[in-house]
Amino acid sequence: MNIAIIPARGGSKRIPRKNIKEFCGKPMIAWSIEAAQASGLFEHIIISTDDSEIAEIARQCGADVPFMRPVELSDDYVGTGAVIKHAVEWAIHNFGELDFICTIYATAPFITPADLINGLALLTKSNALIAFAVTSFPFPVQRAIKITNKERVAMFQPEHFLTRSQDLEPAYHDAGQFYWARTDAVLSEVSAFSDAAIPMILPRYQVQDIDTLEDWERAELMFKALHVYEHISGSIEDKQNHIQE
Repeated sequence: MNIAIIPARGGSKRIPRKNIKEFCGKPMIAWSIEAAQASGLFEHIIISTDDSEIAEIARQCGADVPFMRPVELSDDYVGTGAVIKHAVEWAIHNFGELDFICTIYATAPFITPADLINGLALLTKSNALIAFAVTSFPFPVQRAIKITNKERVAMFQPEHFLTRSQDLEPAYHDAGQFYWARTDAVLSEVSAFSDAAIPMILPRYQVQDIDTLEDWERAELMFKALHVYEHISGSIEDKQNHIQE
């Protein structure tokens, strides 16, 4: 049995009510739920929340909210690992043995059913414990600069001041979308940022952190542009197929 767990706390500070704020015509969390449903991979899609409004919207979208998250797992300092472990322990007690667990962020509108399917395939074909989405940084991190307390600039790694960008090792970051894991990895709280994990690389145009209002606006612009492109590409493909017929 595979289950999806979507953590969705109600206390977002920088973007109030972020998990259910309307994003391109739907509550943000709806995009994650719909991708999980469309993948056909899950017997249960569970929302872990402490918020009754989020719970109600999630149910309307077709997800399960079989419990309310305990208070001790609902503050700003509790990590996602503890929240997912709690949900998995509940699921094992109520559903029985689990094969794979997929943690899906509630603020991941770019997630696709195909990526969820490919992520599970990547994990099952490997001996890794976790598989998750990453993307590359658009600029060499070795040449990043900081603003000093004197409002000047300094390099984090000044030894690379003269290094050509093409000679620097590529760097990647967590895409913040989904994390497939074997059950034991969740129960043991194995870190995704370790050699226990295998990365699935996504293109940068399919990734956007959404932590600030500026992030939100950028994400909506990217999302709309991506869907316009997909619509145009689909229309061209349909016309080509029609001509061939």
